[in-house]
Amino acid sequence: MQQTLAKKEFTPPQVSSREFKRDNLPPTDDYREQLFELEKAGELEVQRVPEPYVELETKYGRKKKIPHQMTWHHKSCGQCGHIPGYSTSIFWINRKLGFEYHDPRDQTSCTAWNYYASSTSNSAAQAGIAVRNFSQAKIDGYFPVIHCGTSYGHYKETREQLLHYPVLRRQVRKIMDRLKMPFVFPEEIVHYSEWVHAMRDRIAELQVLDLSKVTVTVHPACHYHKLVVEDAVYDRDLFDGQRTAIISGLVDALGAKVGDYSTWHDCCGFGFRHILVSRDFSRSFATTRKIERMKEEVNPDVTLTHDTGCVTTLDKSQFAAQAHKKNVGIPVMSDAQFAALAMGAHPYIVCQLHWHGVDMKPLLEKMGIDHKKAWEEFEVQAERIKAGEIEYISWKEADA
Repeated sequence: MQQTLAKKEFTPPQVSSREFKRDNLPPTDDYREQLFELEKAGELEVQRVPEPYVELETKYGRKKKIPHQMTWHHKSCGQCGHIPGYSTSIFWINRKLGFEYHDPRDQTSCTAWNYYASSTSNSAAQAGIAVRNFSQAKIDGYFPVIHCGTSYGHYKETREQLLHYPVLRRQVRKIMDRLKMPFVFPEEIVHYSEWVHAMRDRIAELQVLDLSKVTVTVHPACHYHKLVVEDAVYDRDLFDGQRTAIISGLVDALGAKVGDYSTWHDCCGFGFRHILVSRDFSRSFATTRKIERMKEEVNPDVTLTHDTGCVTTLDKSQFAAQAHKKNVGIPVMSDAQFAALAMGAHPYIVCQLHWHGVDMKPLLEKMGIDHKKAWEEFEVQAERIKAGEIEYISWKEADA
């Protein structure tokens, strides 16, 4: 007979979200407790968050552990292919903070596009890939941190399936046995932007730019705060706890201004299946529902988000809109790139802003960055690569 975990009885608290108190129980079970129960039953191994860690408050008040270091960076396909300065900024911040981290070469794609966009895979294959990556992180001696919002959301849904379906756990165990790897799942599924948020004060301590004149609009990624909502981080001091604190907390810590706009809750336009089959709709949505609204209501210097698809769609969609004389032209980057720039990272060698579609020069000037000098330094390295003197762009030379 199949054994399943008993559901706990729960009475929802009779309060609105604005009247939320920390002693009210959340309307969902604590995933960690269920993982630990499965571990006791010998079903899997739970990788604990290494100390030291920061505890952040989630939507319903649960404390989520975010490790300082010993992080295994689960990279994003889209970052590596379209926004390389995204991941290099995350790594650069880790080095500046003196933290040990691991950039694995044996990570596989999460293949979540199969799951969300085309439905060409199956639950066992998807869960097997997730567990293989988590197992590799444990073997390497590091704790996984997820760069991509798609992977982050997919792995949270995979966790839900593994917790409640014994048949799926058996299927995954067979896969892991054939790979001669342990069945490992992390205590917390951590998104890199949660780590940036947890480190925001330490980042601000190393800030070298005055950002007080910079206005920022924030796009919170759907797969971060709408998918498995109880995992997202909130702060009662930011928007009265009614919006995720991720990004806004960083902007506030760096002394820039957060500009509010009416369509903050809307998707960036990327979505999943429709970016593949209705790309014109996606691009139109990104510009008319997001960028134009920001431009009209706030006219920000930059838009920050924390997911590969969001940065790509909000940034790259503006090219076509500009050709049609639309009211667009807002630079878009990730929170990690913005934080790295504030700490003195090179705009082209580290943050690689030349990969973006919207002109960043006015923003860089407002931030106090000499983009002409920076571009000349970048071109020197590019010529050295062309001449065969060096193999790749060196952040160490940029920091010298």
